[in-house]
Amino acid sequence: MPEALPILCVVTPCYNEAQVIEHFYEALKPVLAALPGLDHRILCVDDGSEDGTLERLNRLAARDGRVRVHSLSRHFGHQMALTAGLDAAQGDAVVMMDCDLQHPPALIPEMVRLWRAGHEVVCALRQDTVGRSWPKQISSSVFYWLLRRLTGTPVVAGVADFCLLSRPAHLALLQFPERHRFLRGLVAWIGFRRALVPFTAPPRLAGHSKYTWRSMTGLAFDALFSFSTVPLRLAGQAGVVAILFSLLYLLFVLVSLALHKPVVPGWTSIIFVLIFLGGVQLASIGLLGEYVARIFEEAKRRPLYLLKQQPAPEILETKPRPRDDETAGRIKDLPRL
Repeated sequence: MPEALPILCVVTPCYNEAQVIEHFYEALKPVLAALPGLDHRILCVDDGSEDGTLERLNRLAARDGRVRVHSLSRHFGHQMALTAGLDAAQGDAVVMMDCDLQHPPALIPEMVRLWRAGHEVVCALRQDTVGRSWPKQISSSVFYWLLRRLTGTPVVAGVADFCLLSRPAHLALLQFPERHRFLRGLVAWIGFRRALVPFTAPPRLAGHSKYTWRSMTGLAFDALFSFSTVPLRLAGQAGVVAILFSLLYLLFVLVSLALHKPVVPGWTSIIFVLIFLGGVQLASIGLLGEYVARIFEEAKRRPLYLLKQQPAPEILETKPRPRDDETAGRIKDLPRL
């Protein structure tokens, strides 16, 4: 029997991508087939799509035995779809990428070369995006600057979820059981030897981006609150500053009275102090609420996602692999690719 080739598994989340999924497959398949000394798998995770995405994925899987389709029971979000793919993926290396063709499959050979050269993580570094608006450019730069300043996590601006993970890095990432996920931050946090591959993202072939301003804001909050307690400290510091300001104001009033200087009576100063202190208190309570809400959601220990479709167990290779109890609990009995 010839020795089996190492396997490269591509994990891609799909949400309402019926217009582009076949174009994505046609662009990706030749690149994977041309990789020397590697077998490949394409693991597509349907994130509760409402168009014909799942039907098109199933047609691709029927046509190509190396395509595997998992479908979530509803729309759980991009990060959870990627998590489901990582949980189900098997291989010597895993590539995470989007299927909208803004993550060019042509970068994969260079990523594989760097992996074979000894890098455990190879991330695609987006230097520019064709047609991206300036508000998104500015907001992205501000977000990454804040993330680095507040968390200390070495997340490079422009690095998204398009990356290659070696087997050790993949297994390390599976040990994170948290619900509010920021995968590019987790990839940076695990600290494996990393290389960057710069690229310019092309415009979407069809459809529209699923990352609205609301979803991007939610992802930013997940990143900040999951990787840093600095906002809590800032709230406490703001409270201290407010107290000092109030004491200084009180000292000013007392000195004025001691020097027989008239103090203009009125409600202005009182209302200002009340509103200022009330604002600090409400802001602090709000920040505490964000952390308490996350603790509450983690304490419920609900599944991170639910599947309504997965490949039949008899066609899957099942290899046991070590993982902590939390991770094993959430993907118990899940068929492996």
